[in-house]
Amino acid sequence: ARPGRNLDEIVRSLPIPVLGVLPPDDRLAAPSRHLGLVPVAERNHSARMIDHLGEQVERGLDLSALLDVARAAPALPATRWIAEREVDGLSGLPAVRPVVAMAGGRAFTFRYAETEELLTAAGCEVVTFDPLTDPALPDDTRGLYLGGGFPEVYADVLAGNRALLDDLRDAVSSGIPTVAECAGLLYLAESLDGRRMAGAVPAQARMTSRLTLRYPEATAATDSWLTRAGERVTAHEFHRTRATPGHGEPPAWTVDGEPEGFVTETLHASYLHVHWAGHPALARRFAARVHATSPHVAVSPAVAPVPCAADAAREDREEAVVRDPLRHHGDVEVRGGLQDFAVNVYSGPRPEWLDRALRESLTGLAAYPEVGPAREAVAQRHGRRLHEVLPTAGAAEAFTLVARLRRWQRPVVLHPQFTEPHAALVAAGHDVTSVLCRPEDDFVVDPASVPEDADLVVVGNPTNPTGVLHPADVIRRLRRRGRLVVVDEAFMDTVPGESESLVRERTGGLLVVRSLTKHWSVPGIRAGFVVGDAFVVRELATLQTPWSVSSPAVAALVACASREATAEARERAETIGGWRTVLEAGLRDRGLRHVPSRASFVLAQLGPRAREELRRSGIAVRRGDTFPGLDETWVRIAVRPESETRRLFAALDSTPAPHLTSHL
Repeated sequence: ARPGRNLDEIVRSLPIPVLGVLPPDDRLAAPSRHLGLVPVAERNHSARMIDHLGEQVERGLDLSALLDVARAAPALPATRWIAEREVDGLSGLPAVRPVVAMAGGRAFTFRYAETEELLTAAGCEVVTFDPLTDPALPDDTRGLYLGGGFPEVYADVLAGNRALLDDLRDAVSSGIPTVAECAGLLYLAESLDGRRMAGAVPAQARMTSRLTLRYPEATAATDSWLTRAGERVTAHEFHRTRATPGHGEPPAWTVDGEPEGFVTETLHASYLHVHWAGHPALARRFAARVHATSPHVAVSPAVAPVPCAADAAREDREEAVVRDPLRHHGDVEVRGGLQDFAVNVYSGPRPEWLDRALRESLTGLAAYPEVGPAREAVAQRHGRRLHEVLPTAGAAEAFTLVARLRRWQRPVVLHPQFTEPHAALVAAGHDVTSVLCRPEDDFVVDPASVPEDADLVVVGNPTNPTGVLHPADVIRRLRRRGRLVVVDEAFMDTVPGESESLVRERTGGLLVVRSLTKHWSVPGIRAGFVVGDAFVVRELATLQTPWSVSSPAVAALVACASREATAEARERAETIGGWRTVLEAGLRDRGLRHVPSRASFVLAQLGPRAREELRRSGIAVRRGDTFPGLDETWVRIAVRPESETRRLFAALDSTPAPHLTSHL
């Protein structure tokens, strides 16, 4: 278009009817990275993008006219593709449908839909598992299909899920028919960018600067359970990694005369993606082998034991005496390869936008950090003025600053509560009054129980470890002239819509402390902030050590205050709510007393020896007796995906009954 001409002029000048216009819209842009567009499965706002696109179409297009044009078009001659017709050679199959475990989730987002349709038509039950979070393969697995994705992006999380990697290696080595394409090959390799993977394929893989993108014709190099020698397929290859060696003997394929991939009696792995709809014989052979294979049985029991009974006994003795209960945290519980139900960090990968912000922040490490952008982002996100916001090195620094703020005459901490505020006050030389919320009242705060002469009151909402979400009006009733009320909202992110939050409350004598640690899986960054009474915030800032908030923490605060983060935070909260429902239902079904929670953990009363018994079954939970007001019968259980929670239930079911406390 000529400079100065607007869109309406351009449309009117066209010699054909125009049914509408869709203007440029940044909200409809899809982000990209080293291998093109970021897949929909990795972008939690994708559904909202579709909704917005629909609104734009409705406003900008004449849909009635568009439908009229479509109806006037002649029909296209085509034959419908039917999966059942492609695998009709499989007959006389047993009624029981064998399970084919198919990798999915954020790390494995690419596979052809027709592959699953063909296997289902061939009498298989396709069950998707998530290599990032699932602790084991699906029950009764008889076949494995590991397709494409981005394991290099999630290498740390994949490598950290050791239980699943070990189970996967055992399944492949025991003869479970396995097809691995590109990402699947990397996942089965010995290592990926130095991180240990499954070790089922004798190769190491690394990212390179060279992009491989092609649609080659590949030839099967040998007769195998999946292919026939000389059989040709058209494939797709798209990656920046390199596996060394790139093939076994014999190789799986030859491409332009060069060997490619690995093949054994039950494994077929290479960089090539093959569309089975174009080569249905592969689906038929795979399904036939699956039907003839016995189900995979994990080498380890469903609940992995602590490797050595003597080690477990020693750890129990060491933990029986906690030298400083106020400084005892959940990460201490997780040792010896135990499954983690003790630490409340969100169980899942960080969003790509957050990882990208953290990576970009590293380019500025030669300069001292500047917290201004973080203060501005937090202020805008929560409707505060700049002088009402103070970024901190996590919530812990905020509690230390509050403890040093004044010579408190009667500081009060409402317990059971996160113990760091209490510990900080003690370290600053204060005598702390503990006001206990009672289990018979479901640990609900009673403002009348707080001494009138208290000049500092600290309360969590929702409270750690009880998970109780107190009404905002109850917290407001704690305010008095001359008193500072500090509300620890470190877990308010887990509440959809953040109901009962006081983060926007502009009133004197009130501070709200927040942290990014748990909800965004960044405990190593130490990023948090304080908002509230501007006079108090200014006093806290004078006590803060210069540059205590690092550049990565500033970047995290800015990223997590964005609109994209706000929407994803709510989705994470809803996901946590679903996981929590499963956990609470399981406890209730077993007659175990627990406190209804609105956070990412549940406080349960299992009995005096239940924690030790769970440790012997390979499960770590947070002990309760280091929280004032709780005894050894209580434990805090982190909310986890349902597949992991089932392992907890299995451990509880195997725990001797006398150690468990029934709900009365």
